Amino acid sequence: MRTVLFLVQKEFLQVFRNRVMLVLLLVMPVFQTLLLSFAANYEIKNLALAVVDHDLSPMSRRLVSSFSASGYFQVKQTSFAARAADQAMATDQVDLILEIPRNFERDLVRENRAAVSLTANAINATKAGLGMGYAQSILAAASSDGLGQVHLSTNQPNNLSTTHSNWYNPRLDYKTFMVPGILGVIVSLIICFLTALNIVREREVGTIEQLNVTPIRKWQFILGKLLPFWLLSLVMMTIGLTVGKLVFDIPMLGSLWLVFGYTVVFTPCMLGLGFLISNFSESQQQAMFTAWFFMVIFILMSGLFTPLDSMPRW
Repeated sequence: MRTVLFLVQKEFLQVFRNRVMLVLLLVMPVFQTLLLSFAANYEIKNLALAVVDHDLSPMSRRLVSSFSASGYFQVKQTSFAARAADQAMATDQVDLILEIPRNFERDLVRENRAAVSLTANAINATKAGLGMGYAQSILAAASSDGLGQVHLSTNQPNNLSTTHSNWYNPRLDYKTFMVPGILGVIVSLIICFLTALNIVREREVGTIEQLNVTPIRKWQFILGKLLPFWLLSLVMMTIGLTVGKLVFDIPMLGSLWLVFGYTVVFTPCMLGLGFLISNFSESQQQAMFTAWFFMVIFILMSGLFTPLDSMPRW
């Protein structure tokens, strides 16, 4: 075991002497967490909205003002003909069409309920789905503010209703969902890359030959190579969690010991993958592209950007 400790010491000396590797280990996790957490956001704002108001009443204008004041919609076109709004959507000038029927205010005053029509451009399914969700939230808020019960006109029966509540992240802040997932991806990516490149670099420089002539067993060499990066993965996880708490105010509801325990078990898998890639790579460029090939598959199948329920069971 003493031999392993000397190898670990040698690896740490190499890491701290290599400024590029030190930046990758300490600065890149912070920079990528800050950058990707703001960039990887499915929230869509400034949706182009066309309004077709057949009623021209104070209540209809109040409803349109609710859409404009929400921050999610910008009224790009106001007309009295649905045909003009349809043409604007066909030419990709607007994303949604809000059509307010005649006698909208009268129905609200007499029957305390009215219906509006909302048409979404579903070429971009994500934008259309989010836009419809925002619109339903605005209509629900308008109903609670005394405007009356405003419903979207659909072909589905509305005698059934569903409600939901979010126990974790009740405000649905997207950064609270994304920061922990992005942190796991960053740690996996950096650890796998550095492990693959480290051994290949020693082969290119020629220091691997010096290790081969020393009385070191294979398991000692493997442990000496993997242990430093395994410990550094815990350091990167600590830095990432600290940034998530201080910058994004991520709620730490669970056990941090469980998070680090999972990291202790998970990172050797990525270290082993990097070590395996370095075994068959002849250059750092080849190791980098091979590692990236596998990491893209792992990222896309991890459930961070695509729900696992949408994937085949195998």
